[in-house]
Amino acid sequence: MVTDKIATLGRARIAVTVAFAAHGLLSAAWVVRIPQIKEHLGLSEGSMGVALLGAPIGVVAAVRFAGRIVARWGSRATTIAAGVAGAVSLIPLGLAWNLGALIFALLLLGASLGLMDVAMNAQGVAVERAYGRPLMSGLHGSYSIGALLAALAGSGAAYAGVPVPLHLAAAATVLTALLAIGCRDLLDRSADALPGLAEHVEPAERAPAPVAGSSSRWLLVMLGVIGLCSFVGEGAMADWSAIYLREDLGTGPGFAGLGYAGCAVAMTAGRLAGDRVVARFGPVPVLRAGSLLAALGLGSGLAAGHPVAAVAGFTLFGLGVAVVAPVTFSAAGNIPGVPAATGISRVTGVGYLGLLGGPPVIGFAAQGVGLAWALAVPVGLVGLIVLLAPATSCAAVPAER
Repeated sequence: MVTDKIATLGRARIAVTVAFAAHGLLSAAWVVRIPQIKEHLGLSEGSMGVALLGAPIGVVAAVRFAGRIVARWGSRATTIAAGVAGAVSLIPLGLAWNLGALIFALLLLGASLGLMDVAMNAQGVAVERAYGRPLMSGLHGSYSIGALLAALAGSGAAYAGVPVPLHLAAAATVLTALLAIGCRDLLDRSADALPGLAEHVEPAERAPAPVAGSSSRWLLVMLGVIGLCSFVGEGAMADWSAIYLREDLGTGPGFAGLGYAGCAVAMTAGRLAGDRVVARFGPVPVLRAGSLLAALGLGSGLAAGHPVAAVAGFTLFGLGVAVVAPVTFSAAGNIPGVPAATGISRVTGVGYLGLLGGPPVIGFAAQGVGLAWALAVPVGLVGLIVLLAPATSCAAVPAER
């Protein structure tokens, strides 16, 4: 009996890791091809900013109904279905023939990403509770690995001159197969309503009763702002770094993809090592040091105005903000009187506004002051994290509970 539960949990952990990796693959599959899409459609920076609004609008619409959908179908079925829908949406994205078609495709992609994000995080919380120890940092690391692989594959496809429609159709096929096969062992619907298979977890370790005071609400607001400040920069690296390198600094399409690839590599390394670093130094000092590194690195890279310096700046930004999301979500899940799932979902919702809404704002700003100055917005925002970092102090939990 115990052996069967351990095996089930092991398979579920692998499956939810695959889900996070697939989400990263799906999120980044098209971003390094943005310059080619923009050029093919003849869009200005302002028009591209309008197009990028499609994804956040889709996310907002999906998140509004995600709770009901997950309650009706379960996090397992919703994760797989939303992921497959997102993979399929890459096909019309690659075939977009005008601004309207591009916006429609990004609406579909954003809705799929938002719904999958809510569902897979619910599944991740269930698996984490069943294990009785934190796993979210590793799961976010697998997301980063997926985004890295997608960025490198997209950069290679751009360098080889692979047509955008063919590249995205191939990505859709691979992602659909990965989700169908790799996520079969996610926990069933019973895990969404109860701690699942974690009967071995002591009652004191279970989620506290849902009693949230005003101090808890303000703490959630501050954590949400921290997430938003970080995610604006992450979205900017994904959507605008390649355009900045190619159009402002005159690099080729292959080199242009290295900006986001460098950011993704550094973020992956930071998240894989993040648990040990936070355990040694504490979440507040780590967040402050990382935010300063991100601000100084990106600011210096933009000021230098050289392709190599810019890629280095994007890379340092990724390293600096690597632990922001895991630490912030850990803090949101450890606020006294607030259930972990409630805290994490609220902070995630605010963070998504920055991840998906920030790039269009940067596009509009670039129309007036130029892309280099517009990309300075994330520099100021990660600087704000230095001031808000004490809100994450409740993330200082032991590695084994």
